Amino acid sequence: MIRLLLVSLALLGASALALAGEVQVAVAANFAVPMQQIAADFEKDTGHKAVVSAGATGKFYAQIQNGAPFEILLSADDATPAKLEQEGIAVPGSRFTYAIGKLVLWSAKPVFVDDKGKVLKEGKFAHLALANPKTAPYGAAALEVLKNLGLLDTLSPKFVQGENIAQTQQFVATGNAELGFVALSQVQKDGELTGGSAWFVPGNLYKPIRQDAVILAKGKGNAAATAFMDYLKGDKAKTVIKSFGYTL
Repeated sequence: MIRLLLVSLALLGASALALAGEVQVAVAANFAVPMQQIAADFEKDTGHKAVVSAGATGKFYAQIQNGAPFEILLSADDATPAKLEQEGIAVPGSRFTYAIGKLVLWSAKPVFVDDKGKVLKEGKFAHLALANPKTAPYGAAALEVLKNLGLLDTLSPKFVQGENIAQTQQFVATGNAELGFVALSQVQKDGELTGGSAWFVPGNLYKPIRQDAVILAKGKGNAAATAFMDYLKGDKAKTVIKSFGYTL
């Protein structure tokens, strides 16, 4: 009887593995760390595996247009997924906002950045890091902030541009730039800064960074892709997203 039960359990396990799938997910660099946790939970809870590539939204857009094998895009904006949908490269009706990002001016040095952002006007630094505004929505938001503060022309000679927001954060973390505009999710966990000093940029200085997810044409019909999108809308994923400072 016990042997029969063990055989039955083994067969059930094999069936579950047979049904488990894989989905290729392109993820905006600002969401790379939360995605690691969500992907691990997703595989544990569903058996499906999310294969993750992180980078700049603009670069992913170009790659997807040129036939890259991605099946889902988690963008750093809402415009890119909408554009892909209009161009017939994404599945109509699959798009939704999974997070709203926040911009922060951050330095790896304690007390270097004040909580009002006055450090920008004082200009006592050699380098200010930001992501490439042409390909990274957080970089575009940083430019918008500087324009609204009337500091763009003054500070542009000090710019150090990262290819994406992950590289931008590295510039600051390693001291290659004294401070920089990064995503809050990169420097905060559970409501606390993970180090350094920061100015939480007021939302009225830049447009809301609505981050949309969409199933791409290559993911149509992939059960793992559908399962991942459903999982991203679930309470467990939402808890992870909120813990990194995003709003929903």
